[in-house]
Amino acid sequence: MGNVIGVLVIAAVLLYILNGLAEKDQLSAAKWSPFLEGDTWQYYILPGLLNTLKAAAVAILTSVVFGLALGLGRLSAFAPLRWITGTIVEFLRAVPVLLMMIFLWFGISMLDIMPAGNVPFVAVVTALTLYNGSVIAELVRSGVYGLPSGQREAALAIGMTRPQSLRSIEVPQALVAMLPALISQFVVILKDSALGYIITYSELLSTSRRLGSGEGNMLPALIVAAVIFIVINYSLSSMAQWLSRFLSFRAHKPVRKEEPLMDASNNAGVL
Repeated sequence: MGNVIGVLVIAAVLLYILNGLAEKDQLSAAKWSPFLEGDTWQYYILPGLLNTLKAAAVAILTSVVFGLALGLGRLSAFAPLRWITGTIVEFLRAVPVLLMMIFLWFGISMLDIMPAGNVPFVAVVTALTLYNGSVIAELVRSGVYGLPSGQREAALAIGMTRPQSLRSIEVPQALVAMLPALISQFVVILKDSALGYIITYSELLSTSRRLGSGEGNMLPALIVAAVIFIVINYSLSSMAQWLSRFLSFRAHKPVRKEEPLMDASNNAGVL
């Protein structure tokens, strides 16, 4: 009964929203017809989507590398290194991504060390790397601490040093265990790349806003951009859920016992 009521409430809210959009002339064919034209996708939607995916892809790679480096530092037996990396991680996690982007954008522009057209992309990727790398570092640390202590003890027993145990045994197993959480963090990177429009990076949200301003259909343009983001993020989230179930199945899969070989003397007797 509760589910039926919930569905009815959601349906009523959707009808109310659609009715309001219709009254504001936001559902007319003229507002949505530009999205049936090839030029709209060629010059606005697809270039913006490509820039979004490019920034997200580079930030994902650099965040993983940066996060692994910080995570290994937080797990180090050398106390000063643990304190330094711990301070860096806590600081980067506390600073909003948008503030990092704006600061880097102004800072790199004033240094004049690269062409002005590249500054927004570098600022977006660097900010995403710093923030999400610190989050991944915590995932690495918690993943290693979540492993059975016997893994480390066995590595030390066969003569490995603590750093060798981390690099060769503990961190690889922790990465497998935290893959679903890691993919979920990739979704965050993709979504946060949309903040780049504030520092003039021409990503999907920026090009959609530009299209809406030119065609006078700002709301439909933003809805189309939102749908594209939802489809991509839902695909990544579904991949994370599937991967979590797959890894859980592999972890609990029973090991099949091999049948004992028949004695050769018995075979000879039978023959």
